[in-house]
Amino acid sequence: MILCKNKFRFFCNFVANYILIINRMKIALIGYGKMGQTIDKIARERGHEIVSIIDINNLEDFDSELFKSADVAIEFTSPEVAVANIRSCFKTNIPVVCGSTGWHEFMPEIRKEVEEGGKTLFWSSNFSLGMNLFFALNKYLARLMNQFPDYGVEMTEVHHTQKLDAPSGTAITLAEGIFENLERKNRWVKEREENPDELAIKSIREGTVPGIHTIRYESDVDHITITHDAKSRQGLALGAVIAAEFTAGKKGMLGMADLLKI
Repeated sequence: MILCKNKFRFFCNFVANYILIINRMKIALIGYGKMGQTIDKIARERGHEIVSIIDINNLEDFDSELFKSADVAIEFTSPEVAVANIRSCFKTNIPVVCGSTGWHEFMPEIRKEVEEGGKTLFWSSNFSLGMNLFFALNKYLARLMNQFPDYGVEMTEVHHTQKLDAPSGTAITLAEGIFENLERKNRWVKEREENPDELAIKSIREGTVPGIHTIRYESDVDHITITHDAKSRQGLALGAVIAAEFTAGKKGMLGMADLLKI
């Protein structure tokens, strides 16, 4: 209990410390959909300068002097172009904060490029501060449930209709947290499990839902459910800007665990 209180106190102090910004940065935005526009607004509110905005119609701006002047780039696009965008940042030695998901199979080679080339990549499947606390809660619950094999487990994720990847990158991160702590599960499958070692992830696409992730443990006598329900993109965008503030000037592979220290 004392450990939990200390972690909560650290988290509150962390958020409070980031209300005031010490270093004003020049930021390049890659991807200017709804998420990019929200990041733009929050970054400016926090005193930063947006020096370049790159979207599908002006990819040549990767070679512009304005883009090269950025202290850090924030990338939120699609699985098809995310890796190329990251490499464009590597080419000009600009640290990049990436929130695109659905390109997980390329992660080992990108990690190798970071480590061997002295590049900087901060990647997270979800930049919400609340979701990253939920990641920790998910792991802790899975560790508890490892002692009780009568409970089955499944996951449901709901997102807006424009989200292309399914399951979501956040759902996959949650699944990996379960596999680390629940010995009877070691791989995820879409929609319905057929073998005892599988974790079913159900994906629903409807309306403009920012993101709902639910993990349910069920036995013959009861069920235990934990849910994270994002109210808007604001939390994700704020987390991405804070990650950019953290990343500028650093080297290597970084993530929310480095930022939050939990």
